[in-house]
Amino acid sequence: MNCLNKDREGLKILLIQIREDPSVREEEHQSFADYAGVEKSQIRVLNVFDTPNFSNDVIEGFCAVFIGGASEASVLEPDKYSFISSCISLINKIIDKKIPTFASCFGFQLAVLALGGEITRDTENFEMGTLPILLTEHAKTDSVFRNINSGFKAVSVHQEKATELPSGCQLLAYTESCLHSFKVLDAPFWAFQFHPELDRDRLIERLNVYKEKYTQDPTHLNKILESIEETPESNQLVQNFVVNVLIS
Repeated sequence: MNCLNKDREGLKILLIQIREDPSVREEEHQSFADYAGVEKSQIRVLNVFDTPNFSNDVIEGFCAVFIGGASEASVLEPDKYSFISSCISLINKIIDKKIPTFASCFGFQLAVLALGGEITRDTENFEMGTLPILLTEHAKTDSVFRNINSGFKAVSVHQEKATELPSGCQLLAYTESCLHSFKVLDAPFWAFQFHPELDRDRLIERLNVYKEKYTQDPTHLNKILESIEETPESNQLVQNFVVNVLIS
């Protein structure tokens, strides 16, 4: 199935989901649908906790792919999470077949590994909250970053990161701490360390679910929650992907 020149109502998208908590599974699915501007039923979910071993044929019949985040798994533990190898294989197939893809957070980290890059862990000084994201010159002409200003606020909560760009990619966004977005050259594959599909209210919900992983105590949690800002430009990226890549 080819996304190009399709109308929005005809899109059929596969969401690779890496979530165990039932409420977050539902919220992530709805968040992608809301900011993509499509019906939830147009996004089919493959949750890799339920189906850890799958073939690359799962992408057949879909015109685009979303890859979500994870707070219950690590890309650095492939022996513990058998689905990591399946995901990496699928990403390589997606890139080879040039299927339009929007990979967020854990999806970003999987893509870095699939492209031969390196992910490191930092559980002490990791990014958490809504942070300003800086853009490179390449972002000015990128179809997904169209009309997005450098320094826009985005949801970023992660204890693993990439500091060097994999080969064959173009850097689009970053912070002082790490890389935050790249596009694969010669393929419609965009990856984001931050969460374009996540807004302020939903971040608050998630941090309450994962507070034991990311915060030290209730005081620390409340401090983070009070600092969270709205992220309209970041959320616009999902819509840009749909409008400028899938149905342009």
